[in-house]
Amino acid sequence: MTAPPVFDRDFRARFETLLRWRRDVRRFRTDALAPGLLDHLLVLADLAPSVGNCQPWRFVTVDDPARRARIRANFERANAEALADYAGERAALYARLKLAGLVEAPVHLAVFADMAPDQGQGLGRRTMPATIEHSATTAVHTLWLAARAHGVGVGWVSILDPLTVNDDLDCDPGWHLIAYLCIGHPVEEHEDPELERHGWQARTPLDGRRLRR
Repeated sequence: MTAPPVFDRDFRARFETLLRWRRDVRRFRTDALAPGLLDHLLVLADLAPSVGNCQPWRFVTVDDPARRARIRANFERANAEALADYAGERAALYARLKLAGLVEAPVHLAVFADMAPDQGQGLGRRTMPATIEHSATTAVHTLWLAARAHGVGVGWVSILDPLTVNDDLDCDPGWHLIAYLCIGHPVEEHEDPELERHGWQARTPLDGRRLRR
């Protein structure tokens, strides 16, 4: 039996630093990741917990230029529609925001949830089937922290039509898109979120979102 590790005060402080400096990156350098690094990050992401141990996440690296072009076109359509929902100063601010790194990022990774995985045999999800998607999201977050610890940035592109992504990547229709990620070395690093820095929305204290019953 392997003795459990001891996470001392120094480790806990560094882990808190990792959480505080995990940012949603939009500005990437174009240079490639080190050989084998993406594979290693995906192995770490695969350590994430999942309902019934079903591991529903499906990772799809998107290397083909034509497929990437379709993803960018998808984003541009969805972004134009989103802009139309705003007016006045808010619309002007939205138009100035950089909301994706699809052109510069050397790695594109689509993360899907297999909504009916054989693994796990249905354990734990009869009453809460959304735990399939929650599990895949946990894998995304695990990947995000692992990438940041290796000096790599991750940007989550949510302004996409998910069904079109399935079609463009020829993925199983039973898979649900959880995240389309841009991955690469960031041009710049900041502790504060970019949306806060550019005046879109500041973080608020936890007290307003914590209830006691």
